[in-house]
Amino acid sequence: MRVIAGKYKSRQLKTVKSNLTRPTTDRNKENMFNIIGPYFQGGNVLDLFAGSGGLGIEALSRGCDFLYSVDHQYAAFQIIRENIRSLKIENAKVYKLDYRKALKKFSEEGIKFDLVLLDPPYGRGLVDGILEFLIENEMLNEGCIIMVEELKEVVFKTFEQINLLKKNDYGITALNVFKYQG
Repeated sequence: MRVIAGKYKSRQLKTVKSNLTRPTTDRNKENMFNIIGPYFQGGNVLDLFAGSGGLGIEALSRGCDFLYSVDHQYAAFQIIRENIRSLKIENAKVYKLDYRKALKKFSEEGIKFDLVLLDPPYGRGLVDGILEFLIENEMLNEGCIIMVEELKEVVFKTFEQINLLKKNDYGITALNVFKYQG
């Protein structure tokens, strides 16, 4: 796995040696960032089920200001820290937390996001609750992009503040791109 574009382009990233995480392929990662725009003009990124940290690091590489990377698996937490250290990234924090505790922590600290990356365990119905929490706690900046990778048959709850911009199917999964308009 590697960084596709930007400041850290072509740099290799380590992945978790476990079947508990599934890294997004370079091809899918490139497709994701082509959909939402290839580069960013700053902003905070939340990578909530980070795995190896590749999506969040890609966002930093493409111009985001700060990364909050979260995974509750110890092996994933260690790999994310290694990847960030090997690239000498200073504008990121890595948390070994359950996603609910992380969201609560960020809410209490008043952190708002411009890009949210959600690639939770498939088929567990976690996304609706996460989106609801982010909206209710005013954690999304106007125009925030939310990328959700989930099984393609999953239908998400409708929120008036979030519009589905695009849905692309990739085999059994789909990439859903939402935009927040508070």
